[in-house]
Amino acid sequence: MELDFERCYRAVDSRDQRFDGWFYTGVTSTGIYCRPSCPAMTPKRRNVRFFPSSAAAQRAGLRACRRCRPDASPGSPQWDVRADVVGRAMRLIADGVVDRDGVPGLAARLGYTERHLHRMLRAELGAGPLALARAQRAQTARTLIETTGLGLAEIAFAAGFGSVRQFNDTVRAVYGAPPSQLRSGNGTAVRGAGTVTLRLAYRPPLHAAALLDFLARRTLPGVDEVVDGAYRRGLRLPHGPGEATLTPAVGHVAATLRLTDLRDLAPAVARCRRLLDLDADPAAVDQTLAADPALAATVAAEPGVRVPRAVDGFEMAVRAIATQQVSLASARTTLTHLLTHPGAVDQEILATASASGRRNALGQQDGALRGFATAEEVLRVPDSGFRMPVGRRETIRAVARAVAAGELDLESGGDREETVRRLTAIPGVGAWTAGYLAMRALGDPDAFLPTDLALRRGAAALGLTDNPKILDEYAVRWRPWRSYAVIRLWRSA
Repeated sequence: MELDFERCYRAVDSRDQRFDGWFYTGVTSTGIYCRPSCPAMTPKRRNVRFFPSSAAAQRAGLRACRRCRPDASPGSPQWDVRADVVGRAMRLIADGVVDRDGVPGLAARLGYTERHLHRMLRAELGAGPLALARAQRAQTARTLIETTGLGLAEIAFAAGFGSVRQFNDTVRAVYGAPPSQLRSGNGTAVRGAGTVTLRLAYRPPLHAAALLDFLARRTLPGVDEVVDGAYRRGLRLPHGPGEATLTPAVGHVAATLRLTDLRDLAPAVARCRRLLDLDADPAAVDQTLAADPALAATVAAEPGVRVPRAVDGFEMAVRAIATQQVSLASARTTLTHLLTHPGAVDQEILATASASGRRNALGQQDGALRGFATAEEVLRVPDSGFRMPVGRRETIRAVARAVAAGELDLESGGDREETVRRLTAIPGVGAWTAGYLAMRALGDPDAFLPTDLALRRGAAALGLTDNPKILDEYAVRWRPWRSYAVIRLWRSA
């Protein structure tokens, strides 16, 4: 990635927070690296270097600024936009694939050799997959140090380090202080061992009401809910179930994560960020959409509208198919019946249920949430568990079989074009369903749904045509942000 020195330096000189996460500022005279909006005195030009990633800055021997916390800045929005190998790799690294499966596992997921993958990441980001994963481990470790009462040795392994010595050396190199000093110098209240509280940064503006309204209309009992301005949902994570409570606030989203295994912190954070579209660049999106007079007023009235995405691609596929040609309320009833059927309930949850405790229909303690049913669980549900037409039921089963067999990757690190091709080859999955999943499950910022009834109503309300073919041609002017236009048209409906 080439960084224009003059443009980057102007962003640093003006402390423009819109560029946080886009690049990092290295100051050779002090040996630290910062985010562009760091409030410290602007360094002299001769002492400045710019890096495309925090890992590249760390590889150059620089430590993170303790004042602006560059490691906690929003992620680069280009990883949401880009569908190439580097973009997919960054999304998978953020989800903890390197920590779980190593670089060979990452390369296998992407379909490239380790050597070629390393070369591509070095060329784009100045660091290979191991260095990028190391930078993420350091941030995970700092979060655990500051927000839990775990011992430092436990934190070392929970963050993904192979040894306590490696943990100590990395924290010293990245933060310029030993782990014990990071703990003693913070005032964060210590929580339970499996509970982590942290702030999820974003680039303003963020239209939180639009996000919560969208999610509230689609909640499922026992899976997710919106209560008192916060979104709560159950999570299925690599090492066990978890829960997330996400509360939008000024300048950040407050997140409380309850994890079965703290090794799941990084993937939980990545999925929550993806769900709320927190790495987006709303200024770039709104600038493009506001250039169209038809959308200018709604952009001015509601800046920073995001695309609600997904924590589970298979869940989104089942939701999309169940919603075909029916209302949201009807689909909610159908999905609730499906999820409460004995076949779709995790038998381990039921087996360990306390006889004395009150349990809901999902085998949980009242108030607890669980992740959506897995593909394997849905395949166990008999016909009676599907209150929908036979064709729709069989489509869900076909998708579940493909996901369970590893033939269909519905997560954000998958190949978007290949996934859409495989989806549309399944009977019952048409252009609308594939486009909806591209937008919400795969994270495509440029998906468009011209045949969607609500979208056409929204277009008509804004004075646009509701003819699908003409509307599809008109929407070319909204590229590469047509997914955001979809959300705005839905809101206008």
